[in-house]
Amino acid sequence: MARRVVVGDLRVQQIERKDGRRSWTIIWPEGAVHAEADRFLRTHDGSGTQKTYAYYLVDHLRWLERECLGFGTVVLRDLERYMGIVGAEVRMPLGEPWRVGKRPYGRAALSTAAACLKGFYLHQASLGINGELGKKLGVTRLPSQADRRRSFLGHVKSAMPANPLAPSGPQRRHPKMLPDGAREKLLATVNSARDRLVVTWLADGGLRIGELCGLHMVDLHLRENAACGECRSPHLHVCHRPGNPNRAEAKTKHPWRLEDGTVTGGLIKRVSPAMVHTYFEYVTGGEYPRGGSGHGMLLVQLHGAGAGEPWAPVGARRMLGRAGKRAGLGLVKPHAFRHSFTSAVLDASDGNLLIARDAGGWASATMVDEVYGHVDVHDPAFDAALRTVWGEPK
Repeated sequence: MARRVVVGDLRVQQIERKDGRRSWTIIWPEGAVHAEADRFLRTHDGSGTQKTYAYYLVDHLRWLERECLGFGTVVLRDLERYMGIVGAEVRMPLGEPWRVGKRPYGRAALSTAAACLKGFYLHQASLGINGELGKKLGVTRLPSQADRRRSFLGHVKSAMPANPLAPSGPQRRHPKMLPDGAREKLLATVNSARDRLVVTWLADGGLRIGELCGLHMVDLHLRENAACGECRSPHLHVCHRPGNPNRAEAKTKHPWRLEDGTVTGGLIKRVSPAMVHTYFEYVTGGEYPRGGSGHGMLLVQLHGAGAGEPWAPVGARRMLGRAGKRAGLGLVKPHAFRHSFTSAVLDASDGNLLIARDAGGWASATMVDEVYGHVDVHDPAFDAALRTVWGEPK
C-alpha cells in the first residue's frame, strides 16, 4: 500500500446514483478514492453488504496507516493482532485500545469484521498482492453437523471454507424482547392511525422496519384469494426496491415482478385480522392522501411541509422511541417486535424451526436456532428444575 501524507482520516463515502440506488466507497481526506478498497467494495455493489464492509474496512485501513503496514507486507499475525485490538475492552500493554471513544466490537461484529478482512485480502491475493497471506486465509475445514443440515438433498461437501480470524467457539445470541404488555401500552399511547398500524404490523407480521417502510400499496393483498394466486389468505409481498424515495429497503432479495398491476414473488408474509383492521382505519380515516399518492407507498408523513410524502424508517424509529418513553417502557426499538414475534411463533409451534424461519422471513433455520434456541427462564419446567437443584419446593 502506498504511503500518503494526509491530514485527517480515511472515511466512508456514500454515492448517489441516477436510478436512486446507492453505493459506498472509501476516500482519502483530500477526496481521492482509495483504489484498493474501492475495487474490493465494487465486488459487493448493490448489496447491503457493501455498506457494512465499507465501515469495517475503513477502521482496518486507518489502523494500517497508523502501524505503517502495506498490503504486501501484512502477515496473518498482524490481522490476528488487529482482531484482538478492536475487540479489546481494557487498556493493553501497547496503550489505548483501538477506536478510542467507541465501543469495542462484540462477537457478532468480530465475525463480520473477520469475513470482511478475509474477503479483502483474498481479493488482493487474486490481483497478485501478498499471495502468501491469501494462502493462509483460504483454508478449509471439515463440514459440521450444521453444514449437513443445510446441505441440499443430503449432498455434503468434503470441505468447507474456514476463517482463521473469526472468533472461536459456539455462538449464541440473546435478542432483546419487548416488555410484557408493551403492545397494548404502545397502542394506548400513539397518536394516529398510522402509528397504530406500525405497532400492529411490527407485532403481528414480524417485519423489519425497512420492510415495513418500503411497502407499496400494490404489495398488499389483504383479501382472500388475491389475484397473485400465491396465497389464499390475506398476505403481503416484501419486495426489494433499492430506489425507494424514502430509502427504505427490504433486506431480503427474492425475485418479484409487477404485471398488470399485480405483484407476484418477493417474500410472502401472512397478514392478521388486526393488521387488516388497522390498514383500513389508516387509509379511510383521512390520514392517507385522498385518491392515493404519486409515490404509491404505504406509510406517509402526516405533518409539516413533507405531509403525504413517503415516511422514512428513521421517522418510525423516533416515533416508537417517543411512544415507548411516554408509555413507561423506555426506549422501544423496532427490531424488538421481530424478536418477540419469532420467539412467540417458536413457542406456539413447539419449537418448529422451519415454521419460525418462514414466518419471520429468516434466511435459514440454523439462524433461528442460534438467535432464539434458548430455554425460557420463566418456563415452568425450567423453574421446577432449578428449584429441585436449590432444594426448594416446586
